[in-house]
Amino acid sequence: MSAATNAVLTAVLGSEGGEAFQPPGPESFELPPVFEIGSLEITKPMLLLAFSVPLIVGFFWAASRKQAVVPSKLQFAGEYVYGFVRNSIARDLVGSQYFIKFVPFLFTIFTFVLVNNYFSLVPFLQFPSFSRFSFAIPLALLVWVVYNACGVYKHGFFGYLKHVCVPPGVSGVILLLIIPLEFLSTILVRPATLALRLFANMFAGHLLLILFATGAAFLIFDSGNPWYAPVGVLSFILGILVSFLEVLVLFLQAYVFTLLTAMYIGGALSDEH
Repeated sequence: MSAATNAVLTAVLGSEGGEAFQPPGPESFELPPVFEIGSLEITKPMLLLAFSVPLIVGFFWAASRKQAVVPSKLQFAGEYVYGFVRNSIARDLVGSQYFIKFVPFLFTIFTFVLVNNYFSLVPFLQFPSFSRFSFAIPLALLVWVVYNACGVYKHGFFGYLKHVCVPPGVSGVILLLIIPLEFLSTILVRPATLALRLFANMFAGHLLLILFATGAAFLIFDSGNPWYAPVGVLSFILGILVSFLEVLVLFLQAYVFTLLTAMYIGGALSDEH
């Protein structure tokens, strides 16, 4: 083993008088309860999820309270977000015939996910709500209920099953393979992949930020070797750069979640498979 490798292992394991470095993991997301109501433990992610609702409502109420032909900055921001969801997501993917009915739902999904994602970069909050899988699942199930209900309403129950499971122009023995695969992917797998995509990105991004922050602090203050301090400073700088990258990733995950929701609704309402 090379001397450089030994040096790195020494810094990580803390065998030169410093404490051993404890790398972050899933346990870093298991936060203690903030307070308890009877047997119910209220945790930080629960409070953030609840806080996001009045925050969103308050922002758009303030943005629309004094509407003017020449909008204020706040009104412009609110109208821009609404127009983005309405024109770039709902109209393009749901279709011009039905999209206006689903704009409120898609707008709510987008802003709700976006705000809860950006909590991870807010000082003192610094936790993305959907890094808890138990929070991503109900949102994905809500989307699942909505797009399947739309399909059943439009085509009827058995008509919808035929719509999603039998591609047009396909017949014969191949249907024995196609029908189970289409049913599995459309009816069963979609909510799981929708929830996993959001959860995994929030979990991995936040875990990476924790790693850079705690690693930098350990190398600078607790490694027991002052020569590791420059590496700690580099880790801290990389953490800041990753934070800037997270600004884009957090937006993209809200956008992709809403985009897929609109795509599923549009597919359920379409006349063709």
